[in-house]
Amino acid sequence: MKFIDEATIQVQAGRGGDGGLSFRREKYVPFGGPDGGDGGDGGSIYIEADVSLNTLINFRYNRQFKAKTGQTGMGKNRTGKSGEDLIIRVPLGTVVHSLDTDECIGELCEEQQTLLVAQGGFHGIGNQRYKSSTNRTPRQISKGSAGEGRELKLELKLLADVGLLGLPNAGKSSLINKVSSAKPKIADYPFTTLIPQLGVVRIDSETSFVLADIPGIIKGAAEGAGLGLTFLKHLQRTKLLLHMVDISQDNYQDQLTEITAELQEYSVELAEKPRWLVLNKSDLMLEQPDLSNLTWDGPIFTISAKTGVGTDKLCKAVAQYLQECVT
Repeated sequence: MKFIDEATIQVQAGRGGDGGLSFRREKYVPFGGPDGGDGGDGGSIYIEADVSLNTLINFRYNRQFKAKTGQTGMGKNRTGKSGEDLIIRVPLGTVVHSLDTDECIGELCEEQQTLLVAQGGFHGIGNQRYKSSTNRTPRQISKGSAGEGRELKLELKLLADVGLLGLPNAGKSSLINKVSSAKPKIADYPFTTLIPQLGVVRIDSETSFVLADIPGIIKGAAEGAGLGLTFLKHLQRTKLLLHMVDISQDNYQDQLTEITAELQEYSVELAEKPRWLVLNKSDLMLEQPDLSNLTWDGPIFTISAKTGVGTDKLCKAVAQYLQECVT
């Protein structure tokens, strides 16, 4: 399935039904009087989080949504039927923006959480409501009001506890493949990861966390180079970032500097998230790497995502950190 994380849609709530214009016509009742009922309310539009969805691909072609109109009021003081509400289902983690007012309406982070995005129109009043001592046969009614119409932008931000960062071929896909059930594409050329990947890392029967992998970030990403910057938003809800570096290369300090600069260019908030350094591909080193010139203040882990050496220690440390964040 193609991964789509942004979509623009138009929503139009239903119009309220007009009030009814009617008079009683009964045998032996010469002065029946007005009996037009009120109209029905127009249908509203809600957006609801659905755990079974993981992409916005459903909105690639279907972009216009319209709720039902309320029914006109009828004789015998019968109220018109209200228009049925329309529910639009989206993946968990979807943020809803109004393009008309440039505001964030809300975000859906819990299963079956709903968000009202377009209010249905109010019903019209029937002529029986206008009867008075001075107006016995009113022919006055009110029309139903129009429902709200909006143009919305849907933006999906994946819900993950931990995010992976790094240059292409740093070994992010190999790590998520090794420690979770996710099976991303792995190859010895750059940009094998083209879309975000999620994997559940299970420490024991009661402890687990969700790990997110995005396409590698390259120098100049903030100006549009590469793929990673497009998907950096999927790391904004994470509690911890794992910055992976290929230790078999001599430029490991440059790898750190490049990614840090791109993060700060994209979002200061994201750049200030807790970030651990993961030195990968230790299996390619004949001896311990010299880290004396490495500039890094946080925790450092040396692993081999290919062989699994050091990955258990890393995952247990991550799980403990996340548990401390909760408590």
